[in-house]
Amino acid sequence: MNKILIVDDDKNLLEVIKYNLVNDGHLVVLAENGTQAVEMARQEKPDLIILDVMLPGIDGFEVCRILRKEMSVPILMLSAKTDEIDKVVGLELGADDYITKPFSVRELMARVRATLRRRQSIGQQSLSNTEETKSNIILKSQDIEIDIVRHQVSLKGSVLNLTPKEFELLAFLMRSKGQVFSREQLMEKVWGYTFDGSKRTVDVHIRWLRQKIEDNPENPKLLVTVIGFGYKFES
Repeated sequence: MNKILIVDDDKNLLEVIKYNLVNDGHLVVLAENGTQAVEMARQEKPDLIILDVMLPGIDGFEVCRILRKEMSVPILMLSAKTDEIDKVVGLELGADDYITKPFSVRELMARVRATLRRRQSIGQQSLSNTEETKSNIILKSQDIEIDIVRHQVSLKGSVLNLTPKEFELLAFLMRSKGQVFSREQLMEKVWGYTFDGSKRTVDVHIRWLRQKIEDNPENPKLLVTVIGFGYKFES
């Protein structure tokens, strides 16, 4: 059973989301403002946070920034704001996904399931199969090493602080070295679904990964752009 923290000052929306998550088999905890959100996240250590941007006191962006420094829990942000810049800000602060209001409960549930499914599968790949080879547990390329079981990425021996989606995106691309993927393919493979605006989501995560693994992010040698199509990891 997954524990999900929902943060929103709209009590009616809280109850609707809670009802659907509980019916889907999840344990739900609630917070109605930013301060409560930080406290509940630290106390409950949820498997996923659904976080509204417009909150009394500390807004959702600040909550995301605070929590991302302390934990790697997936964060799905909700917002009535439709401006592209607001979505990008949320992603750059470490959110894994961003959905604008009004949204259908069906879409929200699909994203919750996809996020949790991807998160759970990452750590189970080597533990569930005794015949798993070490090459599938540890991914290596040049100075980068990914430990799938420990959910850890090292660069030249130093552990990097990656968000869950950054980790999953890098691991996916490293498993398919040299293969080019479109933004839509990456959304489907890493996020588990596609939706309008996905291109920007992928671009933001690629840019932040480059900041962390490239010697010169402005002239990347590992996460390479294939103009007119998408991205690949160059071995």
